[in-house]
Amino acid sequence: MFTGIVTAKGVVRAVSGESDRRFSIESAYDPDSIDIGASISHAGACLTVIEKSATPSGGLHVVEVSPETLDRTTLGQWSVGSEVNLERSLRMGDELGGHLVTGHIDGLGEVVNRVETGDWLNLVIRAPGSVAKFVAEKGSIAVDGVSLTVNAVQKDVFSLMIIPHTAKVTTIGQLQIGAHVNLEVDLMARYAARLMQAED
Repeated sequence: MFTGIVTAKGVVRAVSGESDRRFSIESAYDPDSIDIGASISHAGACLTVIEKSATPSGGLHVVEVSPETLDRTTLGQWSVGSEVNLERSLRMGDELGGHLVTGHIDGLGEVVNRVETGDWLNLVIRAPGSVAKFVAEKGSIAVDGVSLTVNAVQKDVFSLMIIPHTAKVTTIGQLQIGAHVNLEVDLMARYAARLMQAED
C-alpha cells in the first residue's frame, strides 16, 4: 500500500529481456534500507525488488516486470535514462499525506493539453471509460504514482493543477501533450460505485 507521495525520482540504468523485462533503477535510496522482496511503487506500479547494490549517489535496485504489466502500463516504454517516480511502501504509523494507493494500474491516460501559468502547471488528461467513471471533481487520483486532486471533469477528460514543488520533484512536470500516464482511481470512489451497483 502507498500514499501517492513520491519520495525519490529514480533513473533507469539498464534494461534486459523482451517479453518480460528487468529494469535496474538508480536512486537516492540507501540499499541497506531496502529488503530483497520489498515493494516499491514505480510510476504507480507496485514492483518487487530482486537485487540491490550501492552506487556513489545512493543505490541501485532491480525489478522484474511481467508481459501483462508491460502491456497495461507505461513501463513498456521505459529505456535507459528514463526517469521514474518512486515511493516506498507504507508502514504502520507513517503519515498518510496523499491518499491510499494500491500500486495496481487501472488504465492509461493521455495528456491532451498542457498550460503553464508562471510556475504552476495545468494538465488535462483523457481517461479510458473504465477509469473515467470513477473520476470526480475535487476527488483524488494517482497519476504515474503521484496523488493529485482533480480540478474539473468533463465526460472522459479531467484537469489537474500542479503546484511547483510537485512539478519539480516528480516526472509530472515533464509531461507533454500526447504523453501516456498510469492511472489508479481512488479506492473510496471504487467502493462507493460498487455499493451503488449492489443497491440497484
